[in-house]
Amino acid sequence: MSKNILITGTSRGIGKALSEGFLEKHRVFGCSRSESDIKHNNYKHFYLDVCDEAKVVDMVRSIKREFGSIDVLINNAGVASMNHLLTTSLGSAKKLINLNFLSTFLFTREVGKVMSRQSHGKIVNFSSIAAPLNLPGEAIYAATKAAIENFTKTSAKELSKFNINVNAVGISPTMTNLIKAVPKNKINELLQKQIVQNFCEFDDIKNVVEFLIDNQSKMITGQVIYLGGV
Repeated sequence: MSKNILITGTSRGIGKALSEGFLEKHRVFGCSRSESDIKHNNYKHFYLDVCDEAKVVDMVRSIKREFGSIDVLINNAGVASMNHLLTTSLGSAKKLINLNFLSTFLFTREVGKVMSRQSHGKIVNFSSIAAPLNLPGEAIYAATKAAIENFTKTSAKELSKFNINVNAVGISPTMTNLIKAVPKNKINELLQKQIVQNFCEFDDIKNVVEFLIDNQSKMITGQVIYLGGV
């Protein structure tokens, strides 16, 4: 059954791959601070800053007004960073908190309003295996992902009465632009701590997301699934 899916951060990387993967069966609404080169009749792009409250509200209301419902929200937008705590600037910390956590909060709040009125919905947030592994150099980044995990579990309880499921996927290192600036030895160190010591592929992410947004996963909520295992 076709769904209306909103995915944040769709101009490249995981967000773009998920959008392209879902377009054959579903309608996808994407957004980012840059234009998208996805060309498909079932795709609509919104150019915005995912931390701009007014624009997020406008985007969600526009989708609801034109298409009637939002069945799935995938909070993908975010940024990765590895830096020693003592050399992390306040500006860098704020950027990580805003892009990784506050954008997830904003979209969950606004889309949650739509889903509560239609009495159904699936929300998938993206965390990272960096959260449980506590690797040196990832204090702020891992903290934002830990916040997302706690937010996922609590919002699942708050939204359950509206028939809304909220889950999170803890992604392991994936070959995207986000990790190009991370030293190779740090990536290898991370991989060695996983149970499955391989890079994550786009299909790995898509497969678990498809499971979480499927109607048959109605009993799965408030969970964090770590790809690769920790």
